[in-house]
Amino acid sequence: MDKTLLWAGAPLVFALNAWASPSQQAQYGPLQTYAQSPFITNGLAPQLRSGFSLPQEQIELSAALTAASIWAKNGLYELDYYQNQLHLGAKWQVSAHWQFELGYRWNYAADNGLDSLTIAFHDWFSIDQNGRDQVDNDRYIIDAPEFGFDERDFRNEMLSQGLYSYLQYQLYQSERHGLSAGLSLYYSDIGSGFFTHSDWEQALQLNYGYLNGNHGFDATISQTFRDTPTNFEQMPYRASNWFVGSSYRYQWLSNHYLVLQLGIYQGISTEEDDFSKVATEVTLGYRYQMEQSALEFSVIENMINADNSTDIAFTFAYRYRYGAGGKD
Repeated sequence: MDKTLLWAGAPLVFALNAWASPSQQAQYGPLQTYAQSPFITNGLAPQLRSGFSLPQEQIELSAALTAASIWAKNGLYELDYYQNQLHLGAKWQVSAHWQFELGYRWNYAADNGLDSLTIAFHDWFSIDQNGRDQVDNDRYIIDAPEFGFDERDFRNEMLSQGLYSYLQYQLYQSERHGLSAGLSLYYSDIGSGFFTHSDWEQALQLNYGYLNGNHGFDATISQTFRDTPTNFEQMPYRASNWFVGSSYRYQWLSNHYLVLQLGIYQGISTEEDDFSKVATEVTLGYRYQMEQSALEFSVIENMINADNSTDIAFTFAYRYRYGAGGKD
């Protein structure tokens, strides 16, 4: 693993050293977000999950909408388009040890007008534009000859869609610590979409959670497996790639939470190109929690390797819980 994996432990250091008076910690865990690197997000990307289970027999329904601006340009390829995602999911704590989840993810290329905002955001924080300010806004280009891609003007076309299931077993849980293991199955070869690339993908992951007063921390380490070669015969996909991520949240007021997350994904390409490098995504989010539901807003920013992830992405999510156990 690359040394950048050490970054994933940064929120852990902060969480374990922070202290606040004890309070009832919400169990919504990490934000409802998804990887945004172009070739990772259109397949199975393991989600950062809580190490804690839901109350027994409780059900959580969730919906999330993400708007992203994709930009990458170098000697091998050029990607410049808008990516939007709709996610619908439901998870059920079947018993004290077992949790089951089903979901659907749809990616499409509708115009979300983020180019101007992205350029302004990079200017505000003195982030290099990497050439974005030298081309027209609102383009739809995927030009990667070595990978067999030459797609242009695909506004309003579907990029991919997939169905997934997730089964989790609770290994250990106490008031402050939770440890769980899970298996994901993802099926993407449905309908059309030129990013559809592998009929089945699987992932194994281990999740750890820690609670202390107003502070919460979660971490996930995972390995994804897929059939290769994929539908993109010229795209040198790895047969497997790892992911590690961490999430720190602070209960600011009784209903308000601030969340900081870091996700690091092994590059999906086996060649010496930018997609072979790790994708590092930092997420800053806000959660407003009600009696049985939560609203979330988050911003995802690519770090370190500019040419293998999104420039910026915004996610709105709603999560609702009902069933045995009542509210958290």
